[in-house]
Amino acid sequence: MSDRTTGSTSALAQPLRLPSGGRIAACVGLFLLGAVVGVAGALVQPAWFPGGLLLALAAEAGLCLGAGLALRSRAGAASAAGGWVLVVLLLSASRPEGDFLFAAGAGSYLFLLGGIAVAVMCATLTPGRQPQGGPVRLGK
Repeated sequence: MSDRTTGSTSALAQPLRLPSGGRIAACVGLFLLGAVVGVAGALVQPAWFPGGLLLALAAEAGLCLGAGLALRSRAGAASAAGGWVLVVLLLSASRPEGDFLFAAGAGSYLFLLGGIAVAVMCATLTPGRQPQGGPVRLGK
């Protein structure tokens, strides 16, 4: 039977609704937590070069994957990744006084580029919410 005869519509055909206040608060909290992990990673990665870099990238990956699984959506992972990327890019800019946090070295570039790659992978590979109900494809 088609949806026209039964009167029910697919979850994909429903209009979009605004997220709840709790979901928005969770995304803002994850954004701030991503910023904290970015600052901590920026300080840890030059201290113990190979181990600190791996620890910083593992912390970011764990945060992004955990955020996506906790909220059961890609918005959680993207919020945490967005906070991390914003803070790390702001910390990589030099100040007029000549101060900077990242030295020009292989470890800093691996942290910046590897961290952005980890953030993108975690935000896109996190499983999204699936509509409840029957199968969406026809013929099943």
